[in-house]
Order: sequence, then C-alpha cells, then structure tokens
Amino acid sequence: MVTASKPLQENLVLQCQCSILNVDGLHARPATRFAKTANQFASEIRVAAKHKEVNGKSVIELLTLGAERGTDIRITVSGPDAHEALRVLEALVSSNFDEQVMLTKKGIALAPGVVVGKAHILEGKEYWIVRSFISEEQVPNEIKRLEKAIRDAKQELRELEGKVSSRLGHEVGTILGVHRTILQDHRLKEEFITKIRDLRVKAEFAIYSVLRNYIKEFQSIDDTYLKERAGDILDIEDRLLRILGGEKRETLGHLKEEVVLIAHDLTPSETASLDTASIKGFATEVGGRTSHTAILARTLGIPGVVGLGRITTDVYQGDPVIIDGNRGIVIIRPDEDTLEEYQKKEKTIRVFESRLTQQLKDQPAETPDGRQIQIFANIDFPKEIEVFLRYGATGVGLYRTEYLFLECRNSPTEEDHYNAYLAANKELKDLPLIIRTMDLGADKFGDGYKEANPFLGCRSIRYCFDHPELFLTQLKALLRASAQNKDLRILFPLISSLAELRQAKAMVHETMEVLSGRGEAFNEKIPVGAMIEVPSSVLIADSLAGEVDFFSIGTNDLVQYSLAIDRDNEKVASMYCPAHPAILRLLKMCIEAAEDNNIPVTMCGEMGSELEYIILLLGLGLQQFSISSPVLIPAIKKIIRSITYEEAKEIAEKVLRFTQPEESINYLRKVTDKIIPVL
Repeated sequence: MVTASKPLQENLVLQCQCSILNVDGLHARPATRFAKTANQFASEIRVAAKHKEVNGKSVIELLTLGAERGTDIRITVSGPDAHEALRVLEALVSSNFDEQVMLTKKGIALAPGVVVGKAHILEGKEYWIVRSFISEEQVPNEIKRLEKAIRDAKQELRELEGKVSSRLGHEVGTILGVHRTILQDHRLKEEFITKIRDLRVKAEFAIYSVLRNYIKEFQSIDDTYLKERAGDILDIEDRLLRILGGEKRETLGHLKEEVVLIAHDLTPSETASLDTASIKGFATEVGGRTSHTAILARTLGIPGVVGLGRITTDVYQGDPVIIDGNRGIVIIRPDEDTLEEYQKKEKTIRVFESRLTQQLKDQPAETPDGRQIQIFANIDFPKEIEVFLRYGATGVGLYRTEYLFLECRNSPTEEDHYNAYLAANKELKDLPLIIRTMDLGADKFGDGYKEANPFLGCRSIRYCFDHPELFLTQLKALLRASAQNKDLRILFPLISSLAELRQAKAMVHETMEVLSGRGEAFNEKIPVGAMIEVPSSVLIADSLAGEVDFFSIGTNDLVQYSLAIDRDNEKVASMYCPAHPAILRLLKMCIEAAEDNNIPVTMCGEMGSELEYIILLLGLGLQQFSISSPVLIPAIKKIIRSITYEEAKEIAEKVLRFTQPEESINYLRKVTDKIIPVL
C-alpha cells in the first residue's frame, strides 16, 4: 500500500510496506539488486525493518537489517521521481528480487557424497602483469629478487608437501613435490634470467611470459591428462607472482563456519590445503577427472563436482547450494521441496555412516541364508587403504597403478612400482590385493600421440603392448611384490580378445624367467585376471574364463561401449544407464561364464557402488564388490545382510523381464528403500 504525505512534487514523500519472501531473505544478492536499482533514482530512499532504518542505496546498510524471510519492511521515498522509484522498488521486492528460485548445473562427478551448505566463493587471483622496464644497473638486483622468490616458493611447497604427506600419504604429497621439482629446473630458471637480461624487464613479466608459453603448449596438446598439466604451471606462476608482490599466503584453512566452496578452478596447492572440517564440498567451472586437483579431492573424501561451466557468476556469497557428488550436479538456491529432500538425504547418510559403521564394521557381508560376499576397495594410492579397512573392507579389488606416473617426472622405475606395492601390502597384511596393470591412453596420461578416436585406439592393454619396456618394468615389480603377499593378483585392463589375453600372460611368463635369472623370489602361481569392459569380452567370456583365475567387470566402460554413450558428454549423458536391459543381459552372461568355470568375478565399476543395484547384482550371482567410497560399505553390508540370496534371485529375474530402464530403476529403488531409505 502506497501513501503520500506532501503535495509538492519535489518534496513528495511516499511509503509502502511489503514482505521479504525469497528463501534466504535480504542477503547479499537481493540487497545488491535493491541498492543498484535505488541508485538509479534521484530521490532519497530509506528502508526500515525491525525498528531500524537504513539508507536504501547502501548494500552494507541493507544487510545490517537482518531481514530474513517473512520480515515486513517499509520503503520510504522522497524526491522528484518518488512515484516511479517506489513503483519499481515495490515490484522488485514483490518479484522476490527476480531471483531464480532454483538453478541446476550438470558437471562431472568427482568425489561421491551429498552436502547442503552455504556458498563460499573463492575469488579469482588473476594478476595484471605489465611489461615494466628496468635499467641495466637494476638487472642484478632483479635477478636476486627472482632467485629469492624461487627459494621462498620451494620452501612453501616443501612445508605444504610435508603436511599433505603426513595427512594423506607420501604418494599424494608427491603431487606437490612435482611443483618443487619444476622450480628446481635449472633451465627454467635460466629462461627467466635471460628474459630479465635481454629484455630489461622485471621478474614478474619474465615469469609470466615464460610460463604462459608453457601453458599454451600444454593446452594445445590433445591428450587430456597432459592438457590438464597446465593447471600445475598456473599454480607455480601464481605462487611466484604472489611472493614477488609481497602478499601473504592466502588460505582456506581458517573459515569460521561450514561452507561449500565455489571456484573457477582449484590449484593442487589450494586443494591440498582445504580444511575438511569447514569445507564440506566444492564445485568448479573447469577441471576433469585426471587432474592433480581431482586426485587430491578424491583422497580428501569430500563431495565434489567439476567442469560445470559458468557457476561463479550464478551464485552469490552465502547462497544455499547442494553438491551431489554421486550424480555430478550442483543445485543453486534450491526450492523448499528440493532442499528438504537433500537435507533429509544428507542427514540419513550421516546417520548411516556413524550408526551402521559401529554396528557392521566387524560383521561379515553375508546374506541370511549364508552366502558370503566380499567388499573390496578401489584405490589410487596405498594410503587410502586404511580408511577402507576402518569401514570394513576386506581387501583391494582395484589398485589403479597409472597414478604412479604422477609421482615421477619420467616413467616410474621398477623400484618406484615395487615400493608402492609393498606399501599396499603393508596396509593390507595379506588381505587380497588386485593390482591392475597400467591403464594408459585415451583420457589417461598418454604419451601425447594424437589419435582420431583415442577411446577406440591405443589404450590400456594395447598401450602396454605398444610400450613393452613400461609393461615389463611393472610386471617385474608386481611379481617381486607377490613374494610378500600370496594373495596379490594381476589384472589386465580392456581385454577384448583371447589373443590379447594370451599375449599378456606370455609377457608375465617372460618376466618370471628374467626374475629367476636374477635370483628374485616371486609367486610362481600368481593369479591373473581379465577386466570385462567391452561387449566382445562378454561374448567370449566362456573362452576367457578358461584361461584366467578371475574376472573383474568394469561397468563404466562396458556401459559406455555397449550403448555408444560418452558419459561426460552433457548432450547424451542422460542416456548412460547401467539398468538398460542390454547391460543387464551382458552382466548375466559374464557372471554365468565365471560360475561355469569356477572362477570368482568382481565388479569394480561404479554400478557396484550404487545402492539401488546391490540386490540386483546379488541376484545375478555377484559375490565380490569393489567400490570407490568407503562410507558406502556399511550401507552395502546392511542390504546384503537383510535379504536372502533366493529372494535376490527372484528380484533379479523380475528385473530381467522389464523392457525399460526406468521400470528397473524404480522397482529396485522401491525394494532397496525398504531396507535402507537413503535413495
């Protein structure tokens, strides 16, 4: 309701009263919108609420009102354009400040979990570097500035590497050691000095121009892994420029409240420094699964989504945000129903983590009718094993050894491999350890060779055959480590034919002969297995099963290759569905072939970590699950211990008769919800 108090237009005073109805009240975004709109008018504008009146053209003063949802405010306008100003401002408040009630962004799921929290936006740190010239007499002093900055940067990295190594393990700390090693490169330092001497420029410009050339080179490489190394160079550049500018190290380690971190990108240093007591999840505009930042984030164990595109401009500081690291989505300013749904899901997961872990950690994963199930861990680094064991894992079902390549500037040596496998053996104490030979190529750490379609090219076992020196080096270390753990097993990735399997086995026997000649001990009967992740391997599973000791089903690639779906492509990602009838039939064929040949079969793909599929997989005959997140183990055990094998088989048979994936998913969720209501 609008009221006027004086007849003269230039002295006109108008008032209206309205209510703040948007979800989070008069927080930063609506206060900014209000002040920006108010400043378009000549009239004086005052806003009152809760017995306090402030200047309506000041964002800070508006925020001090503390006007939460449901608060009544009074807008007072006096001046020559009072009528128009009041009309526009009242409409702005009535429209809930034109806030988009809910915005959902789809990205790449990086680390599993669900978290609801307030957004904390990490502002960009771009430096404006100008080409500042110096005199010839100033060159020596500028070189000294450069050398001191490099020393200080190396010291910072040494300290951070030490902290990260003690917290997350040596293997993770070495990611930051790579940055220190780059700074120790004498040739790089000489490039900086040459720029300073020849161009007579300050150290900042020398660093910027040299490193930007390297960044451009990395970004022009087609190989995904190498392209993402540009992030490491940017991290180094940022550190040097900050030190030269005299800035103190910025940290996210002293936040006063729990938040969800929103950023354009996170450098490896920033990720390693995250305080998980305050930062409960994160989302970034760029990034991929194979970056150093991604690996560090997964090790920290907080939900994360990357590759979202524009998000920092879509969210304001303090906005409510949901990070769903399971589905790879971020929901900004969720509506009440969505917020309630996710708060319930987050709370339920938290309850299960604490209560079920205590109840089931030492209990076997066994059905009521006595069928024993093994729950293994998917790991990148041996340090992760301890957490999985704490939650009740009974071994490692997938050790992704390609990440060893992160620790070495060149390819890892036999001793690098051997020491890593010994570290895993030490953590496991003779529990099963399934080590996958290097799965390189495609999106992972290739040698930069350009292929038209790398996912159908020289990757995985084919890459091993194409680089026998790398493969044989790894096999020697694996066999030597088998002397320390009799349940160490070798797993070959992406086997698509019997010829590939036989060639891989022949190279194992060749390596055994080499070690025998060296007098080295090893397990002569070391089990070898094949990953089933392409349709051809399923169709010849009966033949493959006769020549291996176990199968491991990689559903991520099996679904992708079978349905011709790139799960990272937003245009078709929604069609990626493990419940597709074709996939279920392929799984049934594979498991039956293993049973007929009396060999075990493990599922290491993400399907085995999704709770709605556990009963189905049990019913299909799967007895070994290898999962990516330790916090899921109690819930999986709960499901297994709550249903008999016979009941699971009946459910699986019913699902196999469905013709639409949606039917299968809805039915399985309904069945699972009766046991564990977290879906």
